[in-house]
Amino acid sequence: MDTLLAIFLMVLAMALLAASDAFLKLASQHAPVGQVMLMLSLGGTAVFVLMARARRVRLPLSDLRNRLVLLRCAFEMVGAVGMLVGLSKVPLSVMAAIMQTAPLVVVLGAALFLKEPVGWRRWAAVLTGMVGMLMVIRPFGATFTGWELFAVMGVTGLAARDLVTRLLPPHMHPISISTWGFAAVIPVGLALMLLTGAAPVLNLQVAVFMLGAIVVTTAGYLAVTAAMRMAPVSAVSPFRYARLIFTAGLGMAIFGDRPDGWTWAGAALILGAGLYSFLRERRLARAAMAAAG
Repeated sequence: MDTLLAIFLMVLAMALLAASDAFLKLASQHAPVGQVMLMLSLGGTAVFVLMARARRVRLPLSDLRNRLVLLRCAFEMVGAVGMLVGLSKVPLSVMAAIMQTAPLVVVLGAALFLKEPVGWRRWAAVLTGMVGMLMVIRPFGATFTGWELFAVMGVTGLAARDLVTRLLPPHMHPISISTWGFAAVIPVGLALMLLTGAAPVLNLQVAVFMLGAIVVTTAGYLAVTAAMRMAPVSAVSPFRYARLIFTAGLGMAIFGDRPDGWTWAGAALILGAGLYSFLRERRLARAAMAAAG
């Protein structure tokens, strides 16, 4: 029963995070990207500070003297800029497909920088996923705008953030790490507003969109955390790919996206490669446990 509930929570989390993408895209249609980034980072930081107080989790400033924490915050900044600029300019269906390459980028980074062993099968899965992404963005095609590269930048930044997270000291609480990550994006939003010279837009519509983004993003984070604690990772992680369906569906329903055949084919390759890589990793982990036992 716990496993079924965990799967439900993971699917719910992916729906909530897809809704977050839609809210952020709606907000960016009416307000500058820098303002959207600033409001999201301020709201997210405030929510995590309240969570820390409710759960009596310390947020020591000394954590910011840790080089890995600073590096993680830097990658958080890069990822935030790429994702929010991409969301503001690229159809959600395309964003959804590109975002699903994140686990494959993590595998690639783990092999290149953390020296984790990766067999030829997972290398093939990574390459297949990259081919799928090229099919989605088609950098030399007539539909390519250049804004798609921001989405790739966002996925790369967030994948690098996840890699650094693996190296953080075990005593650091996830809420503390998340708080500093959100807080790091605050100056980036301010800098974007200053550099672009865009005047802030303060109206009820933007406030509703941003409030919605903050609420569903936080709820999605909590649902993911609960799901991962209730059941084995191997049981719930494959359902992360439900986000592709939810985000593409919202893009078609709200923004009138009409993905073409190349986009669907590329998304299918990315989805298949990601699932295969995960299942292969699970099989190797089971084999290692059996050998150790």
